[in-house]
Amino acid sequence: MQDILDKLEERRQSARLGGGEARINAQHAKGKLTARERIELLVDAGSFEEYDMFKEHRSIDFGMENNKVAGDGVVIGSGTVNGRLIFIYSQDFTVFGGSLSETHAEKICKIMEMAMKNGAPIIGINDSGGARIQEGVSALAGYAEVFQQNVLASGVVPQISLIMGPCAGGAVYSPAMTDFIFMVKDSSYMFVTGPDVVKTVTNETVSQEELGGATTHTVRSGVADHAYENDVEAIKQTRRLIDFLPLNNREKPPTRQTFDKHDREENSLDTLIPANPNHPYDMHELIRKTVDEGDFFEIQPKYAKNIITGFARIEGSTVGIVANQPMVLAGCLDNDASRKAARFVRFCDCFSIPIITYVDVPGFLPGTAQEYGGVIKHGAKLLFAYGEATVPKITIITRKAYGGAYDVMASKHLRGDLNFAWPTAEIAVMGAEGAVKIIFREEAKDPEKLAAKTNEYSEKFANPFVAARRGYIDDVIMPHATRRRISRGLRMLKNKDLQNPWKKHDNIPL
Repeated sequence: MQDILDKLEERRQSARLGGGEARINAQHAKGKLTARERIELLVDAGSFEEYDMFKEHRSIDFGMENNKVAGDGVVIGSGTVNGRLIFIYSQDFTVFGGSLSETHAEKICKIMEMAMKNGAPIIGINDSGGARIQEGVSALAGYAEVFQQNVLASGVVPQISLIMGPCAGGAVYSPAMTDFIFMVKDSSYMFVTGPDVVKTVTNETVSQEELGGATTHTVRSGVADHAYENDVEAIKQTRRLIDFLPLNNREKPPTRQTFDKHDREENSLDTLIPANPNHPYDMHELIRKTVDEGDFFEIQPKYAKNIITGFARIEGSTVGIVANQPMVLAGCLDNDASRKAARFVRFCDCFSIPIITYVDVPGFLPGTAQEYGGVIKHGAKLLFAYGEATVPKITIITRKAYGGAYDVMASKHLRGDLNFAWPTAEIAVMGAEGAVKIIFREEAKDPEKLAAKTNEYSEKFANPFVAARRGYIDDVIMPHATRRRISRGLRMLKNKDLQNPWKKHDNIPL
């Protein structure tokens, strides 16, 4: 019996080595952790349970029948993060470059199916050279099977992708369908076609980092949500994100103990809005001063910075935050900001996370670039996302809420549950001066008459009370009471029950 147990342990040790010590050392030399080291950092100590450790590929072409490694280049299993269940797959670059084979794909699909059946997040750690060429179409079929599981899991359990090495060709589409993508600077990249193909087809010379590196995808393309300095930091922040998320779409968001009083008043907010309506202020200050202990996990902080999205807690429970940022493009909505916020709102709605919206928006960004880029459709995505959301929605208008952008930003007309305004709010079709120049064309030619009419318009329309008289604003509140009013609102809305009409699915304006 002991001989059998010893042989089992030998097999396990061999499987744990993956491609061997030399390749592990090569991985470390690049500043990268191995597949198993990443898992050990991600899950609670001693909680990881591995499955299919001894699974091997079935290929017999190009000498592959004599070249088999237990596990076939991917480690799968379950574990816990702060005591909460998650499922994981981690590609092992030391085994065939982490390339995806038929059996490699079977393992990933298996763990994704387990995640859906058991109602827990799936974390995918990507570090792969792509499809295993020796298997041809079988490898491509494996990718499609993984894609199908991503589609089925969408909105059922949270899906998080960590890009910690190469991710090219068909491999990029699986992360693209997940909810969040984290990358590592200088060691990870994503692109459909690599620099060599780009050079051949378009005669452009571009490096891997410029084409699909972490900075490219978190600043320019918006494909990824965060870029971190190394594997350790990325994994640490993944654990932090998981703490904000419910395990599945049947659970309420998690709660944690907080020592921050729900009725705390923040007097400094009474002076946050500048006297000059054209002067910016940092919306991050408002967010951090109204959420629990100032803890805010921002999503896509480097992309479309004119809108802020992220997770925080109120009275210990997770909320999603969407806020215009007056520091960038005056807080205008544009193509990128609309897409960014719409996707975030839809995620929150999928997983029953209440949405808090802070509004200071002078409108949609004008210009041919925006119109040619499809601002009508992109703006409609955000409108659609808010309109279909059935989770509790609380909106705070701090300053400007002009034109169609007022409607789009979780207005009462899109089934906002509680819509508050600060006394400094300006809710109108457009800014006072622009409106006067249209309404009073002749008087606008005289600076004194223009100023007088502008003041008249401001007093009449550029305030929250016209909207409040019509019931479009539930209350005009003091800035320092914002946290208290949000907290009470969320308590009132915790049992909200709203159903959309039955449909197979909607047709969001993609």
